[in-house]
Amino acid sequence: MFAAAGAHVIFTYHSNRVAAEKTLTELGPGKHAMFQLDLNDPSAVAALFESFTAAYERLDILVNNAAVHLPHKLLEADFEHWNTSWNDTIQANLIGPANMCYFASKMMVKQKSGKIINISSRGAFRGEPDNPAYGASKAGINAMSQSLALVLAPHNVSVHVLAPGYVSTEMAADKLQGASGEVIKSQSPFGRVAKPEEVARLIAVYASEGLEFTSGGISDINGASYLRS
Repeated sequence: MFAAAGAHVIFTYHSNRVAAEKTLTELGPGKHAMFQLDLNDPSAVAALFESFTAAYERLDILVNNAAVHLPHKLLEADFEHWNTSWNDTIQANLIGPANMCYFASKMMVKQKSGKIINISSRGAFRGEPDNPAYGASKAGINAMSQSLALVLAPHNVSVHVLAPGYVSTEMAADKLQGASGEVIKSQSPFGRVAKPEEVARLIAVYASEGLEFTSGGISDINGASYLRS
């Protein structure tokens, strides 16, 4: 999602168009817009920013939240499935967001302000035994974000990272509703997983003024299901 002066601009990845349209309707009157693209395609990302800059002069906030979670168990997957899962996961979860950050940074540096908020995962720290590429991609998000934080701070641009555990979303629905659902919920002493609005609230906090000095930090939002120091 983008935020430009006086407007909200949503980019939606594949099947999220209906939800994005609903969000635009809820925003009410204003210069709001939606773009849909394949984040795996670098040329699509470049085209998106070309369209965006033609319509808007500023980019104040970028939230990178698109991701895939593809099962590829080491001891069960054949090599073709293993290799495809790694390539698709890294492209969608790390390279795609990196390309978004590239173009966003150019705009933000030019205007001498802006915030990038990247969504990571507790899997970057806890590990993902059934989805190792997912954990690796999110660890890459952490490292990339911290590198960008160092480069962009002199230009008054901050980079923030949120690391949720399981969230009650479409991507996690199968696991949460299946036999493993109760086990997953019991990982947190709250006995549940995060609600999407809880993650959204924290994004809103980091998008607000006065949080620039938290740039480069990684904030956990996993209901104490995984603790680190």
